[in-house]
Amino acid sequence: MYQIEVENIKCGGCANSIEKALLKVKGVDSVKVNVDNGTIAIVGDAIRTELVAKLTEIGYPEKGNNTVFCQAKSYLSCAVGKFG
Repeated sequence: MYQIEVENIKCGGCANSIEKALLKVKGVDSVKVNVDNGTIAIVGDAIRTELVAKLTEIGYPEKGNNTVFCQAKSYLSCAVGKFG
């Protein structure tokens, strides 16, 4: 199990996008996003670097690694999560 603290989580739409994306990563059994404290609990035997890379790709980089590009990408992922 991994617990990863990330940037840019704002709402349930963000959480939905994160859960959907991480569940597609090989070895992930379950994902639980805590919007209030910006943490993600991941159960499974996935490789941590792959999880962090996927999170960064969709706009939610590990805490301390935020960029303007990630912030913009997170708004798009959030909107998709609200409607998808």
